[in-house]
Amino acid sequence: MIIFEIKSMSFFKQDFLDFFIELAPNNNKDWFDANRKRYEYSVREPFKLFVNHIISKIAETDDRFEELDAKDCIFRINRDIRFSKDKTPYKMQVSAVVAPEGKKSKAINGVYFELGPEHLRVYGGVYEIDKEDLMKLRIGIAENPDTFKKLYSESSFVNMYGELQGQKNKIIAKELKEAAEKEPLIYNKQWYFYTQFEPETILRDDIDEVILGCYNVGKPIQLYFNDLIK
Repeated sequence: MIIFEIKSMSFFKQDFLDFFIELAPNNNKDWFDANRKRYEYSVREPFKLFVNHIISKIAETDDRFEELDAKDCIFRINRDIRFSKDKTPYKMQVSAVVAPEGKKSKAINGVYFELGPEHLRVYGGVYEIDKEDLMKLRIGIAENPDTFKKLYSESSFVNMYGELQGQKNKIIAKELKEAAEKEPLIYNKQWYFYTQFEPETILRDDIDEVILGCYNVGKPIQLYFNDLIK
């Protein structure tokens, strides 16, 4: 993996936010095409460098990230409007998931973040999972609920993320119902968490430390999920 070093005092300039602020009332292809070079200079390229920087920092302690590249992690700015009533073509933020196989990764241990004029958000946990792995997680939690509760009750986790979130199933396997009475989160089919910062955080020279700090706080519970799936 190529190591990218950003030497400037900040990763993003004010025009990163201004681009999206101006895009909001002009969310159409003509405006975007007229501002494409600005997008590439102020948004796309700085974000690409930043994502590679985050990858390199995580790879220092986790060799599963060593071959990862930003292009494997960054989501397109174009919205999928095929089944949406909202036909505006562009997203109002940039986003990436830094995980062992990027956007294709099935591993839970990673970090998703989105940067835009409304907020900086950092996510972790389980959002999409197949039925087999979902059952493994539920059984694992049911067999040792105290370990699970200790992780999501840890003060650093609560202070950063609050609580685990996610959609729930109304019906679960009957052999899990007794355990679920003691630990209702067994009903979940997602266990994700996120925290949010003011958009001005994006312009700070320590935004990398902010995101990496979030990742490290969420890492123990993500490793727990991974161990259960294995």
